[in-house]
Amino acid sequence: MTKICDNRTVIITGAGGGLGRAHAVEFAAAGANVVVNDINAVAAQTVVDEITAAGGRAMVNTFDITNYEACKQAVAETIEEYGDLHVVVNNAGINRDRMFASMTEAEWDAIMAVHLKGHFCLSSNAVHYWRDRAKSAESVSARIINTSSGAGLQGSVGQSNYAAAKAGIAALTLNQAAELGRYGITANAITPAARTGMTTAVEAMAERMKKPDDGSFDYWAPDNISPLLVWLGSEQSGHVTGRVFEAEGGKISIADGWRTTEGVDKGDKWQPEEIGAAVAELIDKEIPAQPVYGTF
Repeated sequence: MTKICDNRTVIITGAGGGLGRAHAVEFAAAGANVVVNDINAVAAQTVVDEITAAGGRAMVNTFDITNYEACKQAVAETIEEYGDLHVVVNNAGINRDRMFASMTEAEWDAIMAVHLKGHFCLSSNAVHYWRDRAKSAESVSARIINTSSGAGLQGSVGQSNYAAAKAGIAALTLNQAAELGRYGITANAITPAARTGMTTAVEAMAERMKKPDDGSFDYWAPDNISPLLVWLGSEQSGHVTGRVFEAEGGKISIADGWRTTEGVDKGDKWQPEEIGAAVAELIDKEIPAQPVYGTF
């Protein structure tokens, strides 16, 4: 029986556990060749062993997603092993939570490197490969799937570095979609909510997201998120690009971006003393944004 991702090859970063592992297993079950990237080689090999034991195809790669040349080599090794590359899933991430007033430069830089630069390095090298193929009149049906966060869409107290990086990823996705469609490449992002090592580091979240004991639907299981990515990575999704999908449990939604309101137009230069009334009118007419996580 034909599977939705038969003969497609995907690189998944941070796939040694959590959401990345779930994505890797789901892609493999859908027929894809899976490159399991993780800096933890043992964790990556464990996922590969799980996939191959189930009859799937997978290989380990431990490249550093913040190193451009390492990502270039990873793309080359993937193509050498499987003959092609179709999908990049930028999943790897870290947390360095701190209130903004106490945040260090190192905590800021670490998040920007892993999240923003990590999304750039692998995608850039994959895009060079796909663009060259497109310019040679070869058929390209390529996919970039980025990982943003609700924190990036609406902010999150104690995570200004993480929220800023994830907001950047959402904006990056829009740009990639606008620029890369001509080469047969789509770009979409997801904002997943699931039980992982990152989300359960806080005791309250761990309790909220724990697996039910009664065998009922495990709402926060990472596996719930992965079918959306598999579909986005398939040829069936070629008409969908530039979207940010939210996913948790059995729910999928699309996050609308910033929108310009009707505005107040004086038709002339504003005086500083006039601005207060104009802003009050704008706020009165606006649809309020969702509250920042952690505020009440």
